[in-house]
Amino acid sequence: MMKRFERTVRAAAVAAILAAGAVSGAHASKVQGAKPWADLGRAPTADEIKAWDIDVRPDFKGLPKGSGSVAHGQKVWDEKCAMCHGEFGESNEVFTPIVGGTTAKDIETGRVANLRLEAHYPQRTTLMKVPTISTLWDYINRAMPWNAPKSLSVEDVYGVVAYILHLGNIVPEDFVLSDQNIAQVQNRMPNRNGMTTDHGLWLPNYQFSGKPDVKNTRCMNNCPIEGDIKSMLPENMRDAHGNLFEQQRLIGPMRGWDTTKPPRKEPLAPKS
Repeated sequence: MMKRFERTVRAAAVAAILAAGAVSGAHASKVQGAKPWADLGRAPTADEIKAWDIDVRPDFKGLPKGSGSVAHGQKVWDEKCAMCHGEFGESNEVFTPIVGGTTAKDIETGRVANLRLEAHYPQRTTLMKVPTISTLWDYINRAMPWNAPKSLSVEDVYGVVAYILHLGNIVPEDFVLSDQNIAQVQNRMPNRNGMTTDHGLWLPNYQFSGKPDVKNTRCMNNCPIEGDIKSMLPENMRDAHGNLFEQQRLIGPMRGWDTTKPPRKEPLAPKS
């Protein structure tokens, strides 16, 4: 009798397992037949897409209609930009200069002579490197000022870009930059013809065989340390994005300030 009972229990257990497997298999088949994201999220609304779709491309697709004068841009600059970037784009110890190093000849040719290896200029500036006005417009619109990104109006952004271009002698003092004339101004960007992907880092089959187009001697031990690395931030922007010290990597020469505390006279030394 006991053996018959044990066989009955085992048979019931096997039946239960098979039944569970059949249900699981049916569920798995259903899941596999459906898209993996079918039950996740929802379609974004038009307003949600509009809030994120703010990029401005080199062909100026995405550029909002509007305008801003050099004079208006200077006013915004003095109030919200000069504290970090200097009154004339010369910057401070944190940021590289925005203006400088370009000439009337560069505007004519579209290639900045000071970027050549044989040229010696103290520091490469934004206008020396950036090839497109759209890059300036897009970045200022989405990220500036440091402590209040996306707070500038369309007129403010046009004006600030116009003021930068005026500092670089690309547009005159009475110029009004707009969506209607920005393409023409693009033709005066000093480095508009100076960018290329014709090198090994981009083209695997090129003469550099896909290797970066730089050469140097590697140092693995007792490497020399050069340069005096330091930085500062305006007082009202020190803690704009949280404590910078907690956001830095644990390797390399740079160490962020503890922006929750008063400014230090000297930068924090690197950890050994």
